[in-house]
Amino acid sequence: MNGLSGLGAVVTGGASGIGLATARLLSAHGARVAVLDLKPDSVEEPLVPLRADVADDASVRDAVAEAAQELGGIDILVNNAGIGAIGTVEDNPDEQWHAVLDVNVLGIVRTTRAALPYLRASRNASVVNTCSIAATAGLPQRALYSASKGAVLALTLAMAADHVREGIRINCVNPGTADTPWVARLLDAADDPAAERAALNARQPSGRLVTADEVAAAIAYLASPAAASVTGTALAVDGGMAGLRLRPAGE
Repeated sequence: MNGLSGLGAVVTGGASGIGLATARLLSAHGARVAVLDLKPDSVEEPLVPLRADVADDASVRDAVAEAAQELGGIDILVNNAGIGAIGTVEDNPDEQWHAVLDVNVLGIVRTTRAALPYLRASRNASVVNTCSIAATAGLPQRALYSASKGAVLALTLAMAADHVREGIRINCVNPGTADTPWVARLLDAADDPAAERAALNARQPSGRLVTADEVAAAIAYLASPAAASVTGTALAVDGGMAGLRLRPAGE
């Protein structure tokens, strides 16, 4: 990933979890990085903190323009901002469906749309969307969240087709259950947090949750010129959850 040196990168939802791990890794490899987040105050130098609400088009356009000015252009966009939801198709009201889709899907649309003029000017343009194992595997109690991430996967492929001839590569990562602040909050709210964590660990063939740093490494690879021939790809970082079917332990 030495080719990241000097490139300008924007990471949405970059103040915590996977986004912060990604921003730090890109910066460590020489990129100039702006973090767009609702609460960017905790972001430390050399990262550039910028407040943005991906559910608000004007906010996104202003933040992306400021990022481009601060960074001297935009070569990399990481669309990581997202929110979760728990429940079956019966459980979430229409208002929640609109809110989650507005952030998880239209947030990508707004940010990419604002960044495209700068990406078109780059010789190393790349967009990486944070998708999820929920886009390709049926998970219980995740109807709304899964629908939003299924849309992200389809959107990634369509965007890749639209912009490949402009020299803009577009990919996504599909993390398994990751050890992030959002998952930690879910565990804290469970009746038996230890049992719930054990169940989440066991769901992945590797026997543990994915780390934010592991997902960040995949994002950084897809964003880097090392992946110059990779576009329209969904890279699973899921401990084997998507493709492996292990026999029960001891058999």
